[in-house]
Amino acid sequence: MTRREPLNREKVLDAALALADEEGLEGLSMRRLAKILGVEAMSLYNHVSNKADLLDGIAERVFAQVERPDPELPWREQVRAVALNMYRAFLRHPVVPLALVTDRSNPTSVRALEPLDALLGALFAAGFDEAGAWRALSAVNGLVFGTLLMSTGGFSEADKSGARDTSAYVTRVDPVALPHFSRALSGAQDSVDVEADFLWALDVLIRGLD
Repeated sequence: MTRREPLNREKVLDAALALADEEGLEGLSMRRLAKILGVEAMSLYNHVSNKADLLDGIAERVFAQVERPDPELPWREQVRAVALNMYRAFLRHPVVPLALVTDRSNPTSVRALEPLDALLGALFAAGFDEAGAWRALSAVNGLVFGTLLMSTGGFSEADKSGARDTSAYVTRVDPVALPHFSRALSGAQDSVDVEADFLWALDVLIRGLD
């Protein structure tokens, strides 16, 4: 008989993140997670306090995937690197940004906040005071998470890469009633590149901060 390895918090969070990626926030339940792990649901409470703790844990794991920039780089490059690395990390797990922006998750551990600390460090190096750095951080977070929500759960379906298909949406827009919107969508049909659009907006934001 094969001996099962003991359960720990890391294994629980690994399984929870995989389940959330596959079935979304509504599909992530303690009962379903316990079944996947081959244990009773009550066993999970030895490792996570409740579902909120579970969601904080998986968000922390994604934040931990964000590569930190070289602190010797110019501040603009540091801001760009953190924002892009956050975007890419959370794009791989689009259910987690949804949990964050709907306040179902609010991780406050050092592990979760290190990327934001690095971003603030770059802003302080640029000469922002505390209030200015906080506003700039909010602007960068708004761009990162707003783009993620629009590209993975906005007005049309998206694949794991965040690519949008606007074709169905275009057919429902009346070009007479909405001529400018219709024109923009028809042009976007062949030219939308979500990451390129994000980088364009990020560079505009950084120039504005500068």
